[in-house]
Amino acid sequence: MAMGKVLRAIRGATTLDIDTQEEVIKKTQELLGEVFTKNDLEEDDVVSIVFTTTPDIVSAFPATAARSMGLEDTPLLGACEQSVAGSPKLCIRLLVHCYMDAPKSAVRHVYLHGATVLRPDIRS
Repeated sequence: MAMGKVLRAIRGATTLDIDTQEEVIKKTQELLGEVFTKNDLEEDDVVSIVFTTTPDIVSAFPATAARSMGLEDTPLLGACEQSVAGSPKLCIRLLVHCYMDAPKSAVRHVYLHGATVLRPDIRS
């Protein structure tokens, strides 16, 4: 029996090599592309996306990268991640709320570059 689409949340994160507008755009688009590909998402499946950045990212908003990918009608929110000793620097995290017709166990969370240390149990 088919499950039908239900609301799911997908986590992901990446790190920058350097804090520049170009790097924020590039790494955010790479992360979003992987999340969309690995979870077989279309723009209409996405309800909203929350982005956080570590306090050392000041050159651009990750939401700008999402808008330039065509997510014009998707609500996007950015916030500053708290600074915790030992946590990755230059880190962008996201939480995608979307509709999927897959069980929760099939959701593919994506951690790239230096952010793989956040979830070593997940292989992107």
